[in-house]
Amino acid sequence: MNSTAEVEIPRDPLEQVIGQDNAVHIAKIVGHQHRHLLMVAPPGTGKSMIAQAIAYHLPKPTEEISVLHNSANPERPALEVRSLKQAEKEKRLETVTRGRLVEPIEAPSFVAERLGFRCRKCGSLSRAAEQACPKCGLDKRFSENPFPNIYVGVQEKAERVHTTRLLDDNSEEIIVYERAGEKVRILDQKSMEAVEELKRKGPRKVLVPFDRKPFVIATGASETELLGDVKHDPYGGHHQIGTPAYQRVVPGTVHEAHQGVLFIDELSALAGVQRYLFTAMQEKKYSITGRNPQSAGASVRVDAVPCDFILVAASNINDLPYILPPLRSRIKGNGYEVLLETAMPDTPGNREKLMQFTAQEIRKDGKIPHASPEAVHELCEQAQRIASEFDGEEDALTLRFRELSGLIRLAGDIAVGKGAELIETEFVREASTRAKNVEQQLSEKYGSVWRASQEEASKTRGPQKEVG
Repeated sequence: MNSTAEVEIPRDPLEQVIGQDNAVHIAKIVGHQHRHLLMVAPPGTGKSMIAQAIAYHLPKPTEEISVLHNSANPERPALEVRSLKQAEKEKRLETVTRGRLVEPIEAPSFVAERLGFRCRKCGSLSRAAEQACPKCGLDKRFSENPFPNIYVGVQEKAERVHTTRLLDDNSEEIIVYERAGEKVRILDQKSMEAVEELKRKGPRKVLVPFDRKPFVIATGASETELLGDVKHDPYGGHHQIGTPAYQRVVPGTVHEAHQGVLFIDELSALAGVQRYLFTAMQEKKYSITGRNPQSAGASVRVDAVPCDFILVAASNINDLPYILPPLRSRIKGNGYEVLLETAMPDTPGNREKLMQFTAQEIRKDGKIPHASPEAVHELCEQAQRIASEFDGEEDALTLRFRELSGLIRLAGDIAVGKGAELIETEFVREASTRAKNVEQQLSEKYGSVWRASQEEASKTRGPQKEVG
C-alpha cells in the first residue's frame, strides 16, 4: 500500500468507529429496538460519532406534526399528527381541488359572458382583464336590465358561475366555473367536496415535517430550546394586526427528535432541565406553551405534542453524580449504560484500524494530503505514547481520537506548507512537537505551571516600594 488513499472506508458509520466493539454492538441494539443509551467516557473517544451512527440506522420518519388554527379557541391550537398515507390522501385532494383548466372558448357561452370573456352583443371573445369589447366597444360590465324601474347600475364581472349538468343516470350535478387568470377552471361536485374538506381543517403550521434529520443535538440546551415555546406578539392574537397563536408555536428539540435520536453531550450540564427531559421520555408527549409569563404567548398551549425519541446521552465519569437518579433509572429501565474504552491493545490488527481512522480523518478534512504507511506507523507510535501518558496503558494504542485527529491535521498542514504530496514521518514528528498544549509549553519554559503563574503575578504587581 502506497498511502491511505487506498484504504477502503466502510459505508456504515458504526463500522467506522474504532476500538469500541462493545459500544458498537449495543448501539446496533439501541437503534433496532428503540432503546436509550448513556455513554460514559472522557472527551474525544467517539461518543458523538456513535450517536450519529445510530441515527443513520433508523428508518425515515413516518409522521408529520402540525398545529392548526382553532377558530373556537385560538389560544388552544389544534394538534394534527399525519401519517405518510394521510399526507398522500390530502395531496390527492389538493390535486382534485385544482379542477380542470380550459380555454374560455371551451366554456358554455353564458358562462364565458358572465366571467367577462365573451361580449354579449357581438359574441367575440377577449381577455377578461379588458373592460370593453375590442371589436364593438361594448362595456362588458353592463348587462341588459329587464327591470329598469327596480335597479340601475353596473354589474361587475362574476368570479364564479354555478350551474348544473345532467348525468348519464338522469341525475343532476352542480358544476362551478371559476375565472383563473385568462382561463376557466371547472370544478365538479367531487372537486367542491374536496375543497370543503380542506377548508374544514383550517390553516396549518408544520412543526415537524416528514423530511427532517433524524439526529438532533441538544447539548447545553436551555429549557426553551429543549421544550419549545410560543413567540411573543405585542398585539396578541388580534384578528387584524396580530399574529395568530398557531403561527407563533415553536417546537423544542424533544419534538424535533420525534422518531429520531436526541443527542445530549455533558448531560449533567442541563441541571434542573433534566426533570423535564425525564417526563418527555416517559410520556413520549410534551405540551408546548409560552415560557415567559410576561409574554402574550404564555396563554397559548398545545397539549400532548409527540416526542417519541431515542435519548443518546454522554457524560464524563466525574459528572455522573450530577445526573438525576430518576433520569438514569429511566435510561436503565429502557436502555443501556456503557463505559467506553480509552485504549486498545497494540496489535497489527488494531494498527490497521488506526490506518483506517487516519484515512477517514483525512477525507473528512478534505484540505490535507493522504499519509504514507511510514507516517501512519509514526502516528501509531504517538498513539502508544498518549495511551501511556493519559491512561497508564503500556503496549496499547489510545482511543482518545481527538488528540490523534488534531495531530493528523497539523501534520497535513505542515505537508501542505512544504508542498509535499503525502504526509511523511517527519511531518508527524514535527506536528507532535508543535501540538503540545499550553500547560506543557509553560512547564518547559518555566519548570511548572505554578512557577509560571507566580512570575506573571510578580510582573503584574511591579516592583514593591520600601516603606519607612
